[in-house]
Amino acid sequence: MEQINNSAEREKLQSERLRSMLRTVLATNKFYRDKYADAGIDQIASTADLGALPFTTKSELVQNQVDHPPFGCDLTYPLENYIRIHQTSGTTGKPMYWLDTAESWNWWADCWKLVFEAAGVSSRDRIYFAFSFGPFIGFWAGWEGARHVGALAISGGAQSTAQRIKAIIDYGATVLVCTPTYALHMASEAKKAGIDLARDSAIKTTIHAGEPGASIPSTKKVIEESWDAKCFDHAGATEVGAFGFQCLFQPEAIHINETEFIAEVIDPFTGAASKEDSQGELVMTNLGRVGSPVIRYRTGDLVAPSREACPCGRSFLLLRGGVLGRVDDMVVVRGVNVFPSAVENVIREFPEVEEFRIEIFERQAMREIKLVLEPKSAEHSITGFGEQVIKRVRERIGLRPEVELVSPGTLPRFELKAKRFFKL
Repeated sequence: MEQINNSAEREKLQSERLRSMLRTVLATNKFYRDKYADAGIDQIASTADLGALPFTTKSELVQNQVDHPPFGCDLTYPLENYIRIHQTSGTTGKPMYWLDTAESWNWWADCWKLVFEAAGVSSRDRIYFAFSFGPFIGFWAGWEGARHVGALAISGGAQSTAQRIKAIIDYGATVLVCTPTYALHMASEAKKAGIDLARDSAIKTTIHAGEPGASIPSTKKVIEESWDAKCFDHAGATEVGAFGFQCLFQPEAIHINETEFIAEVIDPFTGAASKEDSQGELVMTNLGRVGSPVIRYRTGDLVAPSREACPCGRSFLLLRGGVLGRVDDMVVVRGVNVFPSAVENVIREFPEVEEFRIEIFERQAMREIKLVLEPKSAEHSITGFGEQVIKRVRERIGLRPEVELVSPGTLPRFELKAKRFFKL
């Protein structure tokens, strides 16, 4: 992947690749040919003209697959050109199917290669993937990326948590790839079994995706302390690609890989470009997935962009705090804007908490917030502990939540994306 040194180089490279992609896509891709029929596509000469194109939305893509089953018509080539099929997790609706050609699957792997290299992973490492390897794309592309790095890849598919912990130790794995929730769950189960992962495993680096957790300071801290390893966040999506990575110098921010993606940040309510360095919704255009591209795709992710210089030397756009949450997840409770990630950041400061869920409900036409907390042991199931949590949330967020303490083992555990936020 070509290195970008300044804004002029970025604009030149992205514009060239955008024009090349559009020429190919608009010749044969029915979805975008129909979508842009009246959009003045001939005027798109550079990234500066990108705003003339309409957004692409997830609901639009889902409906296209309903209307043109099973794969929709965001396909640039005949079906025989595609070698991989995956699907979205379906946590926010009907899953989408997504196809990749050999070319675009290789592009996925190169994007993941950058994720690994930015975290200091090399051919000397052994990477353990604590992942089921089901139809969700998850870490399939990371598996391919490990090959591009030259590292030894170890599958954790079809294994229990106990078996995965044993495999990590027995194989001498040095890098762990999984969701942040599952890294914490494995650490908890290891402790119950009398295993000290900091002492007994060789893990020195953990890389996470699927949730904002690895960029939440308190969650990152717990992961690093549990594994005695450096924790890195990664952002991506089945329909977009592996677009975000964390370097050694930015513990609470991720870079956008602007060699392979064009990023925009918009006001989620008006669709207008956000003011510089203002929070907004991330809009992505991928440049190397010509077989099934997304152009000006509204991700639904809330981000805080920055063009500040990074000591790593990359000039890529930074997202402060990583992906802050889903735009749709923000709720207003008693006049306070509340994001689940902010609440998690407070809860994870309490080592007594094993698992939790956040519930938003209405009482007498007023929104309220309730925290259901599962302590690590029954001895923490006391009123005093709940009051400590209430006090901390009130100090940090400005709200007094209700707190319910449940017995250990009550709440569900998650291997992939955790579901902890509920609007009742």
